[in-house]
Amino acid sequence: MIVCHCQNISDKDINAAIDWMRASDAETIVTPGKVYRALGKAADCGGCMPLFLATMRKNDNFEVPMQLRGLRRPATEETSDERRSEGYRVSQHGAQK
Repeated sequence: MIVCHCQNISDKDINAAIDWMRASDAETIVTPGKVYRALGKAADCGGCMPLFLATMRKNDNFEVPMQLRGLRRPATEETSDERRSEGYRVSQHGAQK
């Protein structure tokens, strides 16, 4: 089945790319970008992305390797708000005369 009409990528192409990536590096994180690059192509319009991702998720080799699960640290009060503090612009500090 054709998944991406713009780049002529089928579900078989996606599965073959995922299987090849997993076979060459068991600890790799498989992403859509890596699949496109493995196929020598690039995303175009993005209309296929929901089907592309659904196809990837169906592949048994798509899962994140066990040793890499749980590496994300939970957000704490200190890191949950990473926005810049107010007054970070020089113009907001006022001109020194």
